[in-house]
Amino acid sequence: MEYILHLLILIGIYAILAQSLTLVAGYTGMVSLAHAGFYGIGAYTAALLSVNFQVPFLLVIPIAMLFSGVIALAVSVIALRTVEDYFIICTLGIQVIIFSLMNNWMELTNGPLGIPGIPDLTIFGYKFSDKIPFLLLTFSIAGIIFYIIKNITSSNFGLLLKAISEDEIFTQSLGKNVYRTKVMTFVFGAMIASIPGILYAHYITYIDPTSFTVDESIFILSIVIIGGIRSLWGSVFAAAFLILLPEGLRFIGLPEDVAANLRQILYGTILVAVMFKYSKGFVANSKKT
Repeated sequence: MEYILHLLILIGIYAILAQSLTLVAGYTGMVSLAHAGFYGIGAYTAALLSVNFQVPFLLVIPIAMLFSGVIALAVSVIALRTVEDYFIICTLGIQVIIFSLMNNWMELTNGPLGIPGIPDLTIFGYKFSDKIPFLLLTFSIAGIIFYIIKNITSSNFGLLLKAISEDEIFTQSLGKNVYRTKVMTFVFGAMIASIPGILYAHYITYIDPTSFTVDESIFILSIVIIGGIRSLWGSVFAAAFLILLPEGLRFIGLPEDVAANLRQILYGTILVAVMFKYSKGFVANSKKT
């Protein structure tokens, strides 16, 4: 039971990450490989504030979101002057920089040794030390973020984001400030991405840079693509699928000497098959969320 609860908590965390990237990449067309960096900023902010200053969770959230947003704003001012493939490479460079700072800034992040002893998440004196309460909190936050992003994408602003992703030049010719809109969306997505980082830090109670690598950014982007590039529900289903799939493969009886390699092969084969079957994602209709 503890194992199942652990997987469900991870699904909730990655569902939030995928929802925030869906807004940025799916609706606005900005494919970012820096999302794990902002996820890590949230985690490190929570770790440093709670371990060193005992800052409560409800205060850590706005601080982490603000910090992540400021960094995203500085990044977007530069990165969004590029387009398409160049933007992707630019965000990849940003991700590498953020990871390098986490891995080498010993005085602040403790480098590759990480930060241990992160306290249990506490709200109004209630300690979320058990998995069931933590799961309910994670799913509640995921539901709130789902509702917020759903309303954004269903609004006139959401129509503007779709127009930018479809034809940026035409949208600009209509008098819309495309650059400002993209900056706002990128910053908001980064701020949301910091929230699951806070949850992850308090849940695991230990963080190190290896949880926030380029591979992690690719994994988050994979969830968005497999779920359906403009589907919030799809991102939830895909998060569950990609987290549960490797766990399910552990129960297949394979020779011990080749089990690890065969699981990787099976994992890749299943992903390829799924993308052939659902070439536009689990939920392909862009009108759905």
